[in-house]
Amino acid sequence: MLPRVKPHVAAMATRRPAQWMPAAALATAANHNVKQISVIGAGLMGAGIAQVAAHQAAVRVQLVDTSQAHLQKGESIILASLKRIFKKKSADAADAARQTDEVMARITLSTSTEQSAASSDVLVEAIVENLEAKRRLFRQLDAAAPAHAIFASNTSSLPIADIAAAVSATRRAQFAGLHFFNPVPQMKLVEVIRIGETQPQVFETLLALTKAMGKVPVSCKDTPGFIVNRLLVPYMFEALRLVERGDATKEDVDTAMKLGAGYPMGPFELMDYVGLDTTKFINDGWYQSGKGLQGSKLTEPSPLLDQLVADGKFGRKSGEGFYAYGGVGASTKK
Repeated sequence: MLPRVKPHVAAMATRRPAQWMPAAALATAANHNVKQISVIGAGLMGAGIAQVAAHQAAVRVQLVDTSQAHLQKGESIILASLKRIFKKKSADAADAARQTDEVMARITLSTSTEQSAASSDVLVEAIVENLEAKRRLFRQLDAAAPAHAIFASNTSSLPIADIAAAVSATRRAQFAGLHFFNPVPQMKLVEVIRIGETQPQVFETLLALTKAMGKVPVSCKDTPGFIVNRLLVPYMFEALRLVERGDATKEDVDTAMKLGAGYPMGPFELMDYVGLDTTKFINDGWYQSGKGLQGSKLTEPSPLLDQLVADGKFGRKSGEGFYAYGGVGASTKK
């Protein structure tokens, strides 16, 4: 989960000691009329979004979080990723370092959501997956952002309209979902989600911006799970039911889907990668209140998953889920 952003945090902004890129180098930004974005939440997702915006789209980025510690962690994620990218692209260490510094010079770190919002064209929220936390943040942003600013949430499971209800009617016309996938620098897809009030020019601006980030955008209305999770989560839960009924083992289900369907991971490996707590959170939300999914057999909770989460076994991030992980990227089949 990404850190929660609280209102009225003390302002503190830092910038890496490198020169801003000249205006000519920011020419790609003119294609979508976005010169600066704010990304609120400096966790894995927020850091990844900030990176592709600064690197691929060449726009100025303000990465915002509640503390310098969170910001420094986010910055270190971006820096490590960029170093890997430019090391592969350039055999000259000095040239790779120069390119890294050029991208990092476009990223400003800040603990002030209000200051960041006041100078941004697009604001992307990437905080904890909690409806009330997101609503509090967007109310704060609505009061501070310029009238033209576009708001976007990176939620993977919450209805965009429910989040947008926190802002003014005028701002809802400039509100949408931008669902990136983890790890953001590598994953090409972005789901661009429209609510009923989203204006066409706002939607087109977000499509252009994501393309400038090197992504492939797909469009979806504000339906539970959008496209990918709406298909993926029921698939994972059907795999759970197969194992719960004793029809097959998790190992055989994973092998079958990799070799028979060509998937890079089986459903149990995928749940461990995503996080068992995250998978449960998404499905529980749909079962309790998802439009068209509430109380459905399709979203019925899994006792097997519930028990693992209750035991603190969340998958790779906790060291154990359906499989035990003895090292980075390594698993021990149970």
